[in-house]
Amino acid sequence: MTTTPPTAPPPPLLGVTGLHVTFPGRQGGPPVRAVDGVALAVRSGEIVALVGESGCGKTTLARALLGLVPPASGRIEFAGRPLTYRSRALKAHRKRVQLVLQDPGSSLNPRHTVYDAVAEGLRVHRYSGDEKEAVTEALARAGLRPPERFLLRLPHELSGGQRQRVVIAGALVLAPELLVADEPVASLDASVRGEILALLLRLRAELRLAALVVTHDLGLAWNVADRVAVMYLGRIVETGSVEEVLTAPRHPYTRALLSVLPGTAGDPVVLSGEPPDPARIPSGCRFRVRCPVLAGGEAERAGVAERCRDEDPGLSDAGAGVRVACHWAEGRAAG
Repeated sequence: MTTTPPTAPPPPLLGVTGLHVTFPGRQGGPPVRAVDGVALAVRSGEIVALVGESGCGKTTLARALLGLVPPASGRIEFAGRPLTYRSRALKAHRKRVQLVLQDPGSSLNPRHTVYDAVAEGLRVHRYSGDEKEAVTEALARAGLRPPERFLLRLPHELSGGQRQRVVIAGALVLAPELLVADEPVASLDASVRGEILALLLRLRAELRLAALVVTHDLGLAWNVADRVAVMYLGRIVETGSVEEVLTAPRHPYTRALLSVLPGTAGDPVVLSGEPPDPARIPSGCRFRVRCPVLAGGEAERAGVAERCRDEDPGLSDAGAGVRVACHWAEGRAAG
């Protein structure tokens, strides 16, 4: 009796391996390591939240995924094929991967109508179909119904939530496979945020649209994402399913971020100081200068304090599909 060998799982829609993005240092100083060895994957129909403090490299990573910032090294693959930086290849890539920015006010030209704002992508990519039909369908999918009411309006005539929906419609009109949404609700009132997050979930259900949601808010990640990747000082330090990472965080940095959410049990963890300069990343674990586990002696008692100071931890298996870059957490998982 012959058995059929198991088929290999399909490659992720978006795959990032060993990605580094650097910028020149100030006054001839060392280069700024904005993205410093990131590995990340987003599968078709999946929402992944990329979480971290301001300045950790989230937005630079998002722009690199669109080909807007060239990497110093590493690899970005989309649908199993490497991203190349020839103009024609980049144009084709940006049709399939669309960026939704934080501030719809700055994304929209105040002199352009809603129709022109949404149709802009079609014109750039020389769409050959019925432009008006495509625009109205995108507006309807983004929740602006009936779309004909909005076509001739200018941005100042819309609410903040409506403007964000126009920006999303401008992305949807090109039928992308992945949205990269950089703080998509940060500038909106609390009453509107839930509507936009519900829209992302509906688009995933209806279109099997994948999304990478860049945010500083772990609460947002809990509400919308399937998986979460926590970023600190240019690198992913913990990643896994939302349920695993947010109910049983392994990395001390993730624990600190979660501790300040409303309704969280226990006292908030106040991290000392500011994140280090990305041009001067500390030796050993990049979080060690702010780590409460190292400062409180827990790492010493676990026998990993010297490794924290000397060895840069890579992502390792922490169980339940979670990967973490932390010597202390790695030891706890092994024990």
